[in-house]
Amino acid sequence: MNIKAIHHIAIITDNYSLSKHFYTEILGFEILREVYRKERDSFKLDLTIKGHYQVELFSFPDFRERGAYPEAKGLRHLAFAVENMEESVAELRVKGVEVQDIRIDEWTGKKFTFFNDPNGQPLELYED
Repeated sequence: MNIKAIHHIAIITDNYSLSKHFYTEILGFEILREVYRKERDSFKLDLTIKGHYQVELFSFPDFRERGAYPEAKGLRHLAFAVENMEESVAELRVKGVEVQDIRIDEWTGKKFTFFNDPNGQPLELYED
């Protein structure tokens, strides 16, 4: 097997319009395509970060809540690389997003922090 990269990350939301706003207007993802799948009563929004790393945002009427927070089986969190942690945190806070205090990774010495999307999905910023 020759895995080259992560192709996409899928996120399920219970409030499509709020999540679409969060990922596009707050985080600045670009919309690649948006479709409504009538047979599933589900929207699917394909997002990119500067033309790379696609995120798929789904709305499903029969979604299930996470079993435990944040230690549920499956995706624990999604981390985004940023160049300047202080500027990134300040931008999120200006936009009304609650962000934890910046911490230092004891193994790499790099700055990181956590915040949540509108569905409670844990997201991380990691200074690259």
